[in-house]
Amino acid sequence: MTALPKAYTPRDVEGSIYERWLAADVFAPDGAGSTADPTLPPFTIIQPPPNVTGSLHLGHAQRTAVEDLMIRHARMRGHRALFLPGLDHASIAAQFVLDGILAREGESRQTLGRERYLERMDQFVETTQGTILGQQRRVGASADWGRLRFTMDEGSAKAVRVAFERLYRADLAYRTEALVNWCPGCRTSVSDLEVVPTPETGTLWRVRYHLIDPATGEPDPDGTITVATTRPETILGDTAVAVHPDDERYSNLLGRLARIPFVERDVPMIAEERVDRAFGTGAVKITPAHDRDDHETGLRHGLPAPTVLADDATVAGTGTIYDGLDRYEARRRIVADLEARGDLAGSKDHEMVIGRCQRSHDVIEPRLKTQWFIRTAPLAERALQATRNGRTRILPERFEKTWELWLTNIRDWNVSRQLWWGHRIPAWYCPDGHVTVSSAEGGPDACDVCARPAAEIRQDPDIFDTWFSSGLWPFSTLGWPDETPDLATYYPTSVMETGYDIIFFWVARMMMLGLELTGTEPFHTTYLSGLIRDPEGHKMSKTKGNVVDPLGAIDESGADALRFAVIHGATPGNDQRFGAAKLEHARNFANKLWNATRYVVGARPATIPATSARRLPIPAQLGPAERWLLSRAAGTIEAVDGAMAGYAFGEVTRLLYEAIWSEFCDWGLELAKVRLADESVPLEAREATWWTLVEVLDTYLRLLHPVMPFVTEALWASLPHRASDPELLIVARWPAAGAHDAAAEAEVAAIIELVRGIRNARAEARLEPAVWLPVDVVVPQALGSTFEALRPAIERLARARPLERRLSREALSAAAAPTDLAVIAGDLEAYVKIAATRKEAGGDSAALERSRLERELAEAEGWLAAARDRLANDAFTSRAPVAVVEGARAREAELADQVARLRDRLER
Repeated sequence: MTALPKAYTPRDVEGSIYERWLAADVFAPDGAGSTADPTLPPFTIIQPPPNVTGSLHLGHAQRTAVEDLMIRHARMRGHRALFLPGLDHASIAAQFVLDGILAREGESRQTLGRERYLERMDQFVETTQGTILGQQRRVGASADWGRLRFTMDEGSAKAVRVAFERLYRADLAYRTEALVNWCPGCRTSVSDLEVVPTPETGTLWRVRYHLIDPATGEPDPDGTITVATTRPETILGDTAVAVHPDDERYSNLLGRLARIPFVERDVPMIAEERVDRAFGTGAVKITPAHDRDDHETGLRHGLPAPTVLADDATVAGTGTIYDGLDRYEARRRIVADLEARGDLAGSKDHEMVIGRCQRSHDVIEPRLKTQWFIRTAPLAERALQATRNGRTRILPERFEKTWELWLTNIRDWNVSRQLWWGHRIPAWYCPDGHVTVSSAEGGPDACDVCARPAAEIRQDPDIFDTWFSSGLWPFSTLGWPDETPDLATYYPTSVMETGYDIIFFWVARMMMLGLELTGTEPFHTTYLSGLIRDPEGHKMSKTKGNVVDPLGAIDESGADALRFAVIHGATPGNDQRFGAAKLEHARNFANKLWNATRYVVGARPATIPATSARRLPIPAQLGPAERWLLSRAAGTIEAVDGAMAGYAFGEVTRLLYEAIWSEFCDWGLELAKVRLADESVPLEAREATWWTLVEVLDTYLRLLHPVMPFVTEALWASLPHRASDPELLIVARWPAAGAHDAAAEAEVAAIIELVRGIRNARAEARLEPAVWLPVDVVVPQALGSTFEALRPAIERLARARPLERRLSREALSAAAAPTDLAVIAGDLEAYVKIAATRKEAGGDSAALERSRLERELAEAEGWLAAARDRLANDAFTSRAPVAVVEGARAREAELADQVARLRDRLER
């Protein structure tokens, strides 16, 4: 046993304990310190990789705590528990950060060139990757650091090349020109999921286009059509004007031509079903290269699609005076020029939703680009079948409806990104237009079609969307495409924990690619965590100043307090609130546990050597309090096991908090203190009491370890262990529930209720807590032996002296004075004699007692009414389990009896 300091100071404990874990090699499922049972199935969590350039935020801490909780639990249950850590190269995010650094240095991607830029990125990543890894260790992540992976390491690079080639050979990857979401700030295409719909107030302009006189081929000075637009700069790319075929206002204009201003392009008037006759003028301009709906219209009507905006969102290729202008400056000038020409018919404010880049917040521009796409429909169907058939479940289940909706309406996935940092697409093009896709590390030796040598073919300059390599994460980290021992042992993985906000960014892609490339689902459960908000429910942001730094929280309260706080009250898929009060609550819990353990260690009877191995207390020496403690511990094990099986981790913390603080500390220790100090109790019985405390405390430390690993490890070291126990709690066995002692639980619960009732009555009567008062009590025969065994504890805890036991309620009532405080605690009734105390204090005891009884009666009547309403509800009595209904009826009868007795007391 290890001596414990008087006060718990987390910073003095956590670092050294983590180093002990590392030195013992207990994180690896096949490490030297592992105690795993090879006959049990492995339990695997592949960590969602944080950005290599990032630092720990509260969401990271919460997810790390949840993942680590599951891993530690599985490890203690004997499974080969693999928690595989990793880092994500995060193409756009990393380039966004580095580009900002370069800009401050007067450099840019363009001035450095691709090769020097990537060298600089490697240096940058080398300096940042240790930050997030060290911070995860401070949270207590028991990850197998020897298996650390990076989405840009060679293993991942090989997996990306092989995956893409297999998809290409299976006709699931193709290259085509298509309209994509273009971010001018990041200078790349982005997926639909990376576009943030943002409500804004814009302007709707009405512009006159002049119709062409069929006879002269010139604009008709008296013939115009007015179109409505929110983006005047795209007028330069218009190739048609569309109206609804049933719109009688324009039926005579169909087939005529209209001239587009500034570019002097004559375009047809076409009929299009999608036109909303009520929007604007009912006539819309068609810009196929810069609007998704217009692009589809252009394809249906065979319209040309000129591109009029460059990568940086400047006007380009129009042959007008606007070339080279930023899109918004071009918009301003075009509107002014239209007004000067007399062709601006008007404008008004217009509420609309603008797509903005998730990373740079720039307004997204739809643009035509030749890109690589993944054909998602067949992949999505397999992913849907996996969840429909229950092979993979999503927690909470309500997200399965959203999953169904998204995957049944999925569009092909654009995987090309016009960036430099990332996995370059392994596609090569020869001068004859042939495409060669190769997973060979150095690329192909020649064109697949015409055999042109490698020197004459060029690789695609684009890289993959980050989510492509991340989509391979559950199996690429284990060695795929090679058939490695890790892949054979730990795949498919067990649980994928991640935020509900990236279920489609990431989870769907892992499912689709995992099923296609490995033939099986990558995990059996998806656990979706919610967001962490401030105490008022607001989203945390730096601009609001409500962000909580998890490292600051660890410095202040310890990692265990942070872990408990972010898990307590959490449920899958729901946001939770977090603030200083929640952290303080968790810190107080750790301190309470520390002090309780110090008491137990210090209360060891002198007859038990400090070096004694832990042993079970002798049943014959156990009193009712000891039997109650052991039975409640068994019940807590069962309840925690049930909550863990249901992924109800917030419920786990609630159960343990109640068991440790409200039962073990508040009552178990207090009852034990009396017995341990009572020399009239046989020595063997006092020893049994201490061993009971050790047994129950050992159980609770094991149960709590996955949530609060540091403090439990430190405290467990101070307790005596069995010869079969390992040196460290992290690899000790999870406790098994023992037998329940229903009689002891009911009897001791009744005694506790009596003591609590006496305390409450004294407090309401404003009596000094330390004053000893006479108490008369009537005890049912069934509770007699327990009452007598616990009489010394009742006296001390209730400050009841003398404690007189009456034989019947009639005898109890006969001995009661009008000023006595009445206490009803289940089948137990008592009177607290306060006449002398009240006489000295000059108080009106009868009035105070009447007021207290009236409050108790009102409360009991409220509970009775609720119980009767519940039993009157056919939906409850017909559908609830029989045992539950019978329990409700018993509770109703108990409350009815309590109300009757309170009324009787008031009348007397």
